[in-house]
Amino acid sequence: MNSAVPTGLPIREYLLVALVSAALTYLLTALVRRFAIKVKAVAVPRQRDVHVVPIPRMGGLAMYFGVVGGMALAHQLPVLRRAFEYSYDPVAVLIGGGVIVLIGALDDRFELDAWTKLAGQVMCAGILVLFGVQWVSLWVPWGGDADAVGNVLMFDRNQGGLLVVLLVVVMVNAMNFVDGLDGLASGLGLIAAAATCTFTLWLLHSSGGEVSTYPPALIAATLAGACLGFLPHNFQPAKIFMGDSGSMMIGLMLAAASTSASGRIVYTSFDATDVVALLSPLFVVAAVLFLPLLDLVLAVVRRTRRGESPFAADKMHLHHRLLEIGHSQRRAVLLIYLWAALLAFGAVAVAMFDTSAVFWITCGGLVVAALVSLVPRLRRKQAD
Repeated sequence: MNSAVPTGLPIREYLLVALVSAALTYLLTALVRRFAIKVKAVAVPRQRDVHVVPIPRMGGLAMYFGVVGGMALAHQLPVLRRAFEYSYDPVAVLIGGGVIVLIGALDDRFELDAWTKLAGQVMCAGILVLFGVQWVSLWVPWGGDADAVGNVLMFDRNQGGLLVVLLVVVMVNAMNFVDGLDGLASGLGLIAAAATCTFTLWLLHSSGGEVSTYPPALIAATLAGACLGFLPHNFQPAKIFMGDSGSMMIGLMLAAASTSASGRIVYTSFDATDVVALLSPLFVVAAVLFLPLLDLVLAVVRRTRRGESPFAADKMHLHHRLLEIGHSQRRAVLLIYLWAALLAFGAVAVAMFDTSAVFWITCGGLVVAALVSLVPRLRRKQAD
């Protein structure tokens, strides 16, 4: 059976699926908002919160059904149906995502304790592993013979499954932690998913149409669409929050897409001496997930040093620090968007074009972003 695409890249099909997911999410969010108010799933302002009035949450329900609609359309398109015919990854995301959205919705309404949510996250990660979403191989820049650079590590089912569970739990909690300003988590989810989809399409092209690249592109495209459709309702001033039902779904889908894209790379399609190309899967995953993971690591270190639980709440996340510097809510969110986009798409561009110019342009953009982020503090120092 031929597992390669005969001609071209299905960019229009993926774009159509993303737009359908966005439209469904946008339309369903208004209904979910009414439902959340009816069942009293409302975020009452707390000391650590930025919003000052009660706002309904549970927006992740609308996002999930947007993803379902996009994948249902993809299943009817002859080209994108390959994602379902050669892999269970999309089905795994639909089932695991549905369970984690349900857990998040219960938390949005009843405030589940941290350990219950953690058990649910591990269970949902296990669902992904049962359906075959796991790391199979990873290139590392050491070892190997005289004719090749580095070595490819091969994982058995247990090792690959444990890596997936770890990545899912970390990403779910990272997205949950970063969801502290209007539109922040949905915008970061959109940027990360769009970058992952772009990278996967490049893999599809460079591998000559390898069908293993279809599922991650589909997962990323539907997630990007769901985040895009939810953003107009969620951007400051927000009419609804995605809640844990949305942030945990984004984390799970990003972890699944990253694993599906980078965990099964066919390294024989790369030149054994092309270090940038061989490192690109891990490099892109790290760049796409960098900001949420950085915020998570800093929070865990900060809280454990104080002798508190890693799940204890505080007002020292990255977005809180930008507010403290003097940025408004919208400007803080847009600055984090800028950082995330430079890191994610810069990494994708370096992987795709493999030129020093792209790398230095990305570094220059990061320097500019850093200066813009520090402008209010510099102004205060000048005023003093």
